[in-house]
Amino acid sequence: MSATTTINHARPDGHDHDQDHGHHDAGGTTVFGFWIYLMSDCLLFSGLFAAYAVLSGSTVDGPTGKELFDLKFVLGETFLLLCSSLTFGLAMIGAHKGSKATLLGWLLVTFLLGAGFLGMELYEFNHLIAEGAGPGRSAFLSAFFTLVATHGLHVTAGILWMIVLVIQVLMRGLTPKMMTRLSCLSLFWHFLDIIWIGVFTVVYLLGVL
Repeated sequence: MSATTTINHARPDGHDHDQDHGHHDAGGTTVFGFWIYLMSDCLLFSGLFAAYAVLSGSTVDGPTGKELFDLKFVLGETFLLLCSSLTFGLAMIGAHKGSKATLLGWLLVTFLLGAGFLGMELYEFNHLIAEGAGPGRSAFLSAFFTLVATHGLHVTAGILWMIVLVIQVLMRGLTPKMMTRLSCLSLFWHFLDIIWIGVFTVVYLLGVL
């Protein structure tokens, strides 16, 4: 009886069906929990967007967005981040096919694009501060720096997370737990792209009109 039970619950490769089912359940629960986190992050950014909308006209005697923003430069930033979303998607396709080389190759491209975006953002901040348009100049600039820098910190966290996962993939391979972690980072990265589209539209595009 016990031998029959063992055979019924085991696969030919030695893995237990119940254990695999547990892995899938745990992975699904993790991803669901991460969706809840993203919703809470939406509330954070909603508050920052609302604050910016209220304070965007409070320039006092300081410069306005139309005087400060270089739309072509910001379009370059936007292009880098949107392309990084595409390359991350290609990385996940490789991961689901079990190709570690494809995953790591596209993650490297994603990392470079994300780092390029951050470099451009830091250059913009440095340029504005050098021009006397720092966050202390007006309520408008305080709201601008807070909103854009918060997004930039999220991108930085995503890049650091990406580095950690690359190291783990190299050490452990594409395990079910690793696929769950990659899926969560993918959701996070695409979420940041959506937020940036909002930043680009509300802050920069409307700001130069």
